[in-house]
Amino acid sequence: MPASASSGFTARCKSALSILTLLLCTPLSAATPPFQDTIAQRMTACTVCHGKEGRAATDGYYPRIAGKNEGYLFNQLVNFRDDRRNYRLMNHLVEQFSDDYLREIAHYFATLELPYAAPQPATAEPAVLQRGRALVFDGDKARDLPACATCHGSALTGRLPAIPGLLGLPRDYINGQLGAWRVGQRRAQAPDCMAHITKTLTLADINAVSHWLAAQPVPAHAQPAAPVLLPLSCGDMPGKAGSAP
Repeated sequence: MPASASSGFTARCKSALSILTLLLCTPLSAATPPFQDTIAQRMTACTVCHGKEGRAATDGYYPRIAGKNEGYLFNQLVNFRDDRRNYRLMNHLVEQFSDDYLREIAHYFATLELPYAAPQPATAEPAVLQRGRALVFDGDKARDLPACATCHGSALTGRLPAIPGLLGLPRDYINGQLGAWRVGQRRAQAPDCMAHITKTLTLADINAVSHWLAAQPVPAHAQPAAPVLLPLSCGDMPGKAGSAP
């Protein structure tokens, strides 16, 4: 990351930390005007990083949280709290939060029905995009690599109860999260399907998948698919959570 971008990133994190701590952690009984005693007012703090109304930041590193699968949002908040997902700002902010409060936060953002921005224009070579699409929908049988669509739904809009959609995400964010799974910086409770899958992917695979996914539009009124038995060790439970990004 360029020095100027890194400096701005650090400053934004410090600002976000102070605002989020104030709004999210102040007991409701201690709130005073003009602060409104509502979850909507509290969650405006999240927009410091996640963009207006949680629609994603413009720098490509903070994902959209508005309209995401509620089960997925809750699981990721728990993962941040319990140090299975590592990002210092988020780890610190939610470390004292109860499951009930994390569910309330997840429910609030999951119920926001807001339009998605247009996808990023594809910049990769046609062969790279073709490879990305093939991995997303067909996987790679020679490497026992399941298709992304198997878990994330044929429309790539996620799967109940807690698997997220793969569309509407910046390419930098997709690369970052797949890389984090690949090196063990991000993990889930066993069976950790994404850890196995990303260790099978090459860097060229990740590049192809992220290029193709980031260039796809999000269907209007997208809804997650129904639960199914998932491949690999994920098949032990219907709709096993823990998938990324």
